[in-house]
Amino acid sequence: MGKDKLRRFAENETFGLLYQPEFEEVFNKDYLMKGLWHKNVFKNDNPIVLELGCGRGEYTVDMAREFPEKNFIGIDIKGARLWRGAKSAVEEQMHNVAFVRTRIEFIESLFGPGEISEIWITFADPQIKRDNKRLTNSRFIERYNSFLIDGGIIHLKTDSRFLHEYTVAMATYNGYKILEEIKDIYGSGRADRLLSIKTHYEKQYLAQGIPITYLSFIPDKEKKPGEPEWDPGIYIVTPR
Repeated sequence: MGKDKLRRFAENETFGLLYQPEFEEVFNKDYLMKGLWHKNVFKNDNPIVLELGCGRGEYTVDMAREFPEKNFIGIDIKGARLWRGAKSAVEEQMHNVAFVRTRIEFIESLFGPGEISEIWITFADPQIKRDNKRLTNSRFIERYNSFLIDGGIIHLKTDSRFLHEYTVAMATYNGYKILEEIKDIYGSGRADRLLSIKTHYEKQYLAQGIPITYLSFIPDKEKKPGEPEWDPGIYIVTPR
């Protein structure tokens, strides 16, 4: 392991806004902060927005700057990446940002019923060959429903046509309310302040001429989600 990565890991330990639960704290049990993020972390009742697979935390931090009336939590398993977002939030003395280093598979252990208002999934691995790992599949939607408020919104921003079309099919199949679907954010004229936040990887995709898509929808919490029947082959361009 490189010295720079070791330095980042050590500095992560000093960031009060970065939570790093051990495996035993979240595997088949509730994490100590579950249901207490408003009270113990943000000290307010403002809505909490999650970013899943937040990487370097650019989107989490930028959203927190833009919307001080909301709280934001970025989740990723890569500590060296989270360091960048956490350090920026600490240096700017931001009080509406937190990060959690853990696997998204454990997300039900982190948050209680109605604790989260929105979820952002930004540039996640489309998991073309491993549908059980896909962050918008029915199993993950069921997990999200366990802690989303009624009417809670899920946002998907991606460079993957495969993931976008799969998620549209999944939402349509389950009768979810689709709020907005954009096939090309920057070519549509719809790139407002929120949608035009660019992560490190997004800039790389745009430089390659890859269109960035967006989808937002409200899942039905009263209905167990199912998997759509669709043909993924026509949407596979180049697997990551």
